[in-house]
Amino acid sequence: MFTGIVEELGTVVSRRGPKLRIGATTVLDDVELGASIAVNGTCLTVVDWGDDWWEADVVEETYARTALGALEPGSPVNLERPVRLQDRLGGHLVQGHVDAVGTIVHGAPDLRIEVVPDHLRYIVHKGSITVDGVSLTVAAVHHDGFSVAVIPHTAEVTTLGHKGPGDPVNLELDVIAKYVESLLEGHRQ
Repeated sequence: MFTGIVEELGTVVSRRGPKLRIGATTVLDDVELGASIAVNGTCLTVVDWGDDWWEADVVEETYARTALGALEPGSPVNLERPVRLQDRLGGHLVQGHVDAVGTIVHGAPDLRIEVVPDHLRYIVHKGSITVDGVSLTVAAVHHDGFSVAVIPHTAEVTTLGHKGPGDPVNLELDVIAKYVESLLEGHRQ
């Protein structure tokens, strides 16, 4: 479980088959084999690390269903370690499971993202959404997507300040909305 509060802006060092190497330091403070680290909102497992890098095995399914497949050496990435029970929950409950890949229509600070219509039912005005692992509040819902306001600090310390029209972003929809829908479906049947 994550919060959507990015701890570090890392960099893709290399991608060789399933091995994705990320340059980082902060998220390595208490790293161990099998630890989870969210990369642009995608929960990955640490399989190797050094002083300023770590590696994950990423299966083709993950590359295909997330925006991680578009990463190249030098690409900046948002990094977050899982929340601990004694930590503050500064963002919202984030699982690190990408629901969809959206496309940026307009960059920060008035970030507008296009999504497939099936996902719009989970996006509500003033609700929470995770964009590339960043917990944000929905400012507006449109017929083809949504908008969020990105403050200058967030634009500076995350990938959202570096991305523009046409760029893909990982989206994690509000897990509470998905559970409510699932529970209601059970009553309708």
